[in-house]
Amino acid sequence: MNCKQFNTIPLEEVLLSLGHLPTKQSEKEAWFLNPFAKENHASFKINKNLNYWYLHSEGIGGKNIDFMKRYLNASVSEVLVWAENKDFSSFHQQNISYSKLENLSKNYEIIDVKEIQHPALLEYLKERKVENQTEFLHEIHYSMNDKNYFGIGFKNDSGGYEIRNKYSKICLGKKNISTIKNDSNSVRIFEGFFDFLSFKNLENELEKEPSDYLILNSVSMTHNIKNSLGKYEKVELYLDNDEAGNCAVEIICSEIQNAKDCRVLYSDFKDLNEYLNQQTSEVENQSKTRFKR
Repeated sequence: MNCKQFNTIPLEEVLLSLGHLPTKQSEKEAWFLNPFAKENHASFKINKNLNYWYLHSEGIGGKNIDFMKRYLNASVSEVLVWAENKDFSSFHQQNISYSKLENLSKNYEIIDVKEIQHPALLEYLKERKVENQTEFLHEIHYSMNDKNYFGIGFKNDSGGYEIRNKYSKICLGKKNISTIKNDSNSVRIFEGFFDFLSFKNLENELEKEPSDYLILNSVSMTHNIKNSLGKYEKVELYLDNDEAGNCAVEIICSEIQNAKDCRVLYSDFKDLNEYLNQQTSEVENQSKTRFKR
């Protein structure tokens, strides 16, 4: 790889390979926290069209090669050796195309598990309208194929983590359901944890008492839960409005007499999180209108 070739790789991809996620972005630009030093407000900007970076806090900028020389404190030749050992094309395809990897090999290591602090992850939760539900989540830092990543982690019953951020949807460890118990005689079932978090935001508005909660983490886990549902007096289903969700609802309702399909609440939306986003946006717009008056 030479300098010209390296400079054609999207700088966003380079930053992602180093574990940096944008705090905000648009079609033309992306903003990151300073990759060279700690800061609270993003001052590192990428012009996507030019593939050029500029660090406002220091008044410097350049192309990929300039960035990595500073980042690694290395020469041009050392940067190119580093780049040769990175499979950027496959990384780009895997992450920027939002590939859904559900059964990841064990070629990874969890480096750190902590409360969610990174601005990019907090912003992602805010975009999904569940930023107030972090008690159920962790910030997971992990390495895979000699690259470092981080994301929002939701633990399953086998000790694995469902990992989400804007660029990936994977599972670290064994795939399994997640159960949250409150010693209730009712249980609510969700396909993914963002739908569960969305419901928690709506629970009071819907005048629903807390119950036990079961998150499938994949509709493929539907057959694994049927035997555990018989003890409940009430089973409420909040699955997606798609073919897979329809199939899962049909399977559960055919075998569990007291199961109820509750998707009428969001029948015009793909899932519960999309419904929450719409509801929250309408409330925010109404508040803005009243304020202007």
